[in-house]
Amino acid sequence: MPHKTLTVGTPWRVILFFTVPLLIGNFVQQLYHVIDAMVVGNALGVNSLAAVGATGSLLFLLLGFAWGMTTGFAIPTAQAFGAGDATGVRRSVAAGVLLSAAVSLLLTIVAPLIARPMLIALQTPAELLDEATTFAVISFLGAGATMFFNLLSAIIRAIGDSRTPLVFLIIACGINIVLVLAFVAWLGYGVGGAALATVISQIISVLLCLIYLRRSLPALHVHRDDWRVTRTELAHHMRLGLPMGFQSSIIAIGTLAIQVRLNTLGSDAVAAYTTATRVDGLAVALFVSLGIGVSTYTAQNYGAGHHERIRQGVRQALWLSIAGSAILATVLIAAGVPIIRLFVGEGATTVVDMAHWFLITNGSLYAMLGILLVLRGALQGLGYTFIPTMTGVVELVMRVSAALVLGALFGFTGLVWGNPMAWFGAMVLLIPAWKAAKKRLAADTTTQPAHRQSTSDNTCEDLSHDPAMSTEGGLAPVVLGMSQSERNTAVTIIAPDTTEPHPHNDTQRQAAHTNDHATRHC
Repeated sequence: MPHKTLTVGTPWRVILFFTVPLLIGNFVQQLYHVIDAMVVGNALGVNSLAAVGATGSLLFLLLGFAWGMTTGFAIPTAQAFGAGDATGVRRSVAAGVLLSAAVSLLLTIVAPLIARPMLIALQTPAELLDEATTFAVISFLGAGATMFFNLLSAIIRAIGDSRTPLVFLIIACGINIVLVLAFVAWLGYGVGGAALATVISQIISVLLCLIYLRRSLPALHVHRDDWRVTRTELAHHMRLGLPMGFQSSIIAIGTLAIQVRLNTLGSDAVAAYTTATRVDGLAVALFVSLGIGVSTYTAQNYGAGHHERIRQGVRQALWLSIAGSAILATVLIAAGVPIIRLFVGEGATTVVDMAHWFLITNGSLYAMLGILLVLRGALQGLGYTFIPTMTGVVELVMRVSAALVLGALFGFTGLVWGNPMAWFGAMVLLIPAWKAAKKRLAADTTTQPAHRQSTSDNTCEDLSHDPAMSTEGGLAPVVLGMSQSERNTAVTIIAPDTTEPHPHNDTQRQAAHTNDHATRHC
């Protein structure tokens, strides 16, 4: 398994090499949004670009919730695979598919109906409302494709294949570029064409995943009996999926508050914020990927009892993040204006100036974000969930405060400070928490993080304190980047409680059907 390499070698090297594929995946996903914004801004104008941007928070609130759920649905798949439970893997896949289909159906029916009323409630400028509604409705109609691509990618990664989903993602991105150019620039389909291009590319990626599963992954071939999942199995998947979905929603609430204030500032402000967050999202992908890499590195070394190596790796990762932040800040500050003009073209001076101010402010303080994500990843890799989750709440409070207070007092400039405030607030919690964790690592002489017993004798096995089997350590690479810096930040704070007991092998599952109360503690 590739994760074994994280326990040997120079820490910063293994972290960096592990992070690179994650960074590519994050970067490619961000290109979906960047290409849409560039084509729409240049072909249709600033108002159309602003209309697309006005839908971002609403899409994230609903689709982000569903996206988080599908990531959680893959956790039992990974746990069953790690336990050598072939039946459990198939039944977990079946449960995930059934739940995802139900949520997709609900979203596809309800979300398009409430899209326009929700955009009105968010005080979307009247001149943007029609195009924003069109973009949101088409995106919601493709919710099923979004959910199932995320689910299938997570399932494939859960059994140890992280490269294939990346390949499909790259293919989908390439198709999206061609289609958005065709639909918007050549055929004149407007912002609806941009949304349709993304939906079609995701449908193709779903088909590629299904073909790959069919031809190359017999372990994931669901049998007829596997579809008869029990209420207990469905509940177990929901217990893992719902917290991850809700965590995404917490972040979305913060972006909604900013969006409401932004909409009151006019079309130029919306267009500037949309452009700046697209560029910012590409830059932040580096720190998100590094945080995920540190989480996995920490989990694997904790499982191996290499406590001093953890401290070395985190320290070296902090220096990597600081170096990366310096490089990115220099690029965004020096080349921010020509980069922004790729989205809005010549003219639109006000939009360019506002977007560049966003990049200068955020880019100058990327070091805080890098430190935040490294420390949060390290704590998650050690199995901590409360402090990382609380940092998400703090970030929400800070962003809402920026929207309500600073946005009212200073307009766009006040909103720009929402991200740095959120990063600082999270660091206030993370730094002392990491110092305390380091002391515990130094004092802990136990080399085994969890007490295990063999499942072959049907005895119980406590994996609740084993980070290698937790969401953070085992499935963090499943969670890849989003379209804005706030959404990227959500990646590493998703921390559901995966300590809920569950049957690990076929014998235990058989017993679970006859004596659920007794075996649910196994």
